[in-house]
Amino acid sequence: MELSAVERDEMALGTGVSRRVMAARLVTGLLQGVLLYWLYRAGKEGLWPATAPYLAVPLMMLALFLPVLLVSSVGHMPARKAAAWLAAASLVILAMALHDAWRGHHGYPMFDNWTERRVYSPSQILALCSVPFFFIAQSLVLSGVHDRRRVASYGTYFEVAWKLGVQLLFSVFFVGALFMVLFMGSALFKLIKLNFLEQLLTEAWFNVPVVFTAFSCAMHITDVRPAIVRGIRTLLLVLMSWILPVAAVIVTGFLCSLPFTGLQALWETRHATSVLLAAVVVLVVLINAAFQNGDAAAGVQAIVRLSTRAACILIFPLTAIGIYALGLRVAQYGWTTDRIIAAACLLVASCYAIGYAWAAYQYDTWLRPLAPVNVTAAFLVIAVMLALFTPIADPARISVNSQMARLESGKTAVGQFDFRFLRFEGGRYGKAALERLEHWSAGGDVALVRAEAARMLALADHERWPTPRPSGAPIDVEGHVTAWPSGARLPASFVSQRWQDVADDQKPECLRSKEGSCDGFMIDLTGDGVDDVLLINSSSGNNALMTQDAEGKWRSIGSISYKISRCHPLIDKLKQGDFSIVPPKVRELDIGGHRVAVTMNPDLPETGCGPVK
Repeated sequence: MELSAVERDEMALGTGVSRRVMAARLVTGLLQGVLLYWLYRAGKEGLWPATAPYLAVPLMMLALFLPVLLVSSVGHMPARKAAAWLAAASLVILAMALHDAWRGHHGYPMFDNWTERRVYSPSQILALCSVPFFFIAQSLVLSGVHDRRRVASYGTYFEVAWKLGVQLLFSVFFVGALFMVLFMGSALFKLIKLNFLEQLLTEAWFNVPVVFTAFSCAMHITDVRPAIVRGIRTLLLVLMSWILPVAAVIVTGFLCSLPFTGLQALWETRHATSVLLAAVVVLVVLINAAFQNGDAAAGVQAIVRLSTRAACILIFPLTAIGIYALGLRVAQYGWTTDRIIAAACLLVASCYAIGYAWAAYQYDTWLRPLAPVNVTAAFLVIAVMLALFTPIADPARISVNSQMARLESGKTAVGQFDFRFLRFEGGRYGKAALERLEHWSAGGDVALVRAEAARMLALADHERWPTPRPSGAPIDVEGHVTAWPSGARLPASFVSQRWQDVADDQKPECLRSKEGSCDGFMIDLTGDGVDDVLLINSSSGNNALMTQDAEGKWRSIGSISYKISRCHPLIDKLKQGDFSIVPPKVRELDIGGHRVAVTMNPDLPETGCGPVK
């Protein structure tokens, strides 16, 4: 079989410049590891530049992505074009990173001698979404350089993108396998009382550079062995194409069930759009695994061909239902950050849905129109992600404006307005909106709006998650807690207490759920002459020691090891009253009026409980 132009270039790389390219890649990986370790240490110890958001966030993003782009480009692009592409990529990274730092600093506090300093890093969503963004961009650029065209042929896009994907996957696998061998070596040396390798593997200064140097090494090895990568890719695509009939049958069954079940069940899940989008992604990947570069029609089995054409049509109703579901949520509650990201994903899915449905009805070809649809969708993804991570379509800005408009128009009542969303999800825009609400003057709830806005602005970043609220459901205490020893009764004040008013994280499962049950042991563990209630749940290990405070309210002051819940002989002895109360083996410390207890290692083993005397 005649080799393609991309395949011939890969063979030239493997036989010509591999040593020079290998040296460049290994040095790049090592420098990347050293730079990331420096940034890691700065963040861990609260040192510069981690304390400067407009420096820490761009540096971290550049250190994560630019070396990988360089490793992938060297040997495949002329030096001048590679420099131009890396410069352009750097500008894009800087723009997104600076905007990420500006829109809402993703910092966390560190304390040194009771002085707070904040360290910063990129937001998780920016770091995660940058992976597919630069994967697509790198594939487009490498293909264009190879074909010497701004828009390359589809065959080149296919070869370059799938090769790069396989390279990245196997490079990650290589790093994981390397560390498995290192851990095996540490275990071997430990057998002869040599712990140097075990200690080395706990040091970040060793692990971080090794990870990225090994990653670059694996990228080079997979690059100069194109036949191996191509064989793996071919096998992977064939296997994935045979999964497509199963996926097509499942999605068809789901869609055919909707007329009988209705759509209400979808809306009640509150995550229907995300599941539908996931199904679209799976179908698109499997369709392209069967389609490949569009030239493999003769080798595709009839059932795979039929399933591919059917799957192309199935994407359209899935996307339409997702759009409808999102539209309902937006109409009811307005835009939020998650809904804007979902809308962006649905925009890309619509491109695939319309294009693939059109391709499916072209019976005279093996879905040839998929090629321009895939290329168009790739450029659309780049454009959409650039818009989302720059001020053009910042989800925080759009969602804050939407929620504020609903509040001002009266569509959202003040009592139902999510002030916490503005504080912790709206970034800079949300804080600005809260500052406006501090001077709110419209409507009849002026005092409430101003008070809530002021309260949210006063919250610290670590107060992002609200305090757990009471479940609100009354519990039949005597029906859920069995008192021991036999014949004992729970204290009347314990039974009559309104446990539904106590936060769920302050009480065991049997006092907050109608399905929970506990054994309650009447034991004076506090030494005040009044029985406390030791609650033990033998199924979940959710144990708690309940005692009365000065106001007569019962509350949890501690727990015992969950392991005792599994040890039925010990539980039986507790029920029989065969126990004694002994002083602790280790006393507590009193440090400046603060009592500090030493947590003892439990005597019970992980499994079982041993003989009971």
